[in-house]
Amino acid sequence: MQGATRWHDPAGNRDYYGALIEPLRGATDLVVLPETFTSGFSNEAIHAAETMDGPTVAWLRECARALAAAITGSVQLRVGDKVFNRLLFVTPDGQVQHYDKRHLFRYADEHKRYAAGSERLIVQWRGWKICPLVCYDLRFPVYSRNRHADGGFDYDLVLYVANWPSARRHAWQTLLRARAIENLSYCIGVNRVGTDGNGLSYSGDSVVLDFLGQPLAEFGTQEQTATVALDPAALSAHRERFPAWMDADAFALT
Repeated sequence: MQGATRWHDPAGNRDYYGALIEPLRGATDLVVLPETFTSGFSNEAIHAAETMDGPTVAWLRECARALAAAITGSVQLRVGDKVFNRLLFVTPDGQVQHYDKRHLFRYADEHKRYAAGSERLIVQWRGWKICPLVCYDLRFPVYSRNRHADGGFDYDLVLYVANWPSARRHAWQTLLRARAIENLSYCIGVNRVGTDGNGLSYSGDSVVLDFLGQPLAEFGTQEQTATVALDPAALSAHRERFPAWMDADAFALT
């Protein structure tokens, strides 16, 4: 779901994205929102960071329940004396899992304000193993590497929620395809559109890619919602037909 996030307006963004989500009731298993969808990508939004018992987590729980689907996206959340760029993965039963952005965007001083995460998340959802990551993580392939152990892969789908400016759209488009191909996985990248309060423009370019890096859905530069069906049988067949995973280097994430 590609939208024009309102600047520093959590309540307005909940209303805005809620209206875009409403038509998806009963029509999807997973809704993906952009990075920092309640505020835009802003160092100043740290001052209004919510907690896990705040209105945005409650809103996500209600959306997931009403949709009968999981919903994910990232927001600024305070835990003790730290604030994380935290991706939330919320299911209809009210369960909330989270991933804290590991790679903070030094170019915009994100690392000076926010705390970095330390653990990758793999979500099990309706027969799929999903690895959700955030924006700048896309530039670091080791962290998203899909390892094969104990007869199975870490994940079947890697997804990135982002606020990726149009000035660097070529990198966004190229790296998403690389992540799909090298990890023998479906890949989803969801970006925002419009112009933020810092004057940065966003061209969207959200995409759903198959395991060959071929697009199943490509978004333009406008607000847009699309629903795409992923085929587990096709993924399994490709992994059998082209077993590059058998020659992969062994390593451990630290």
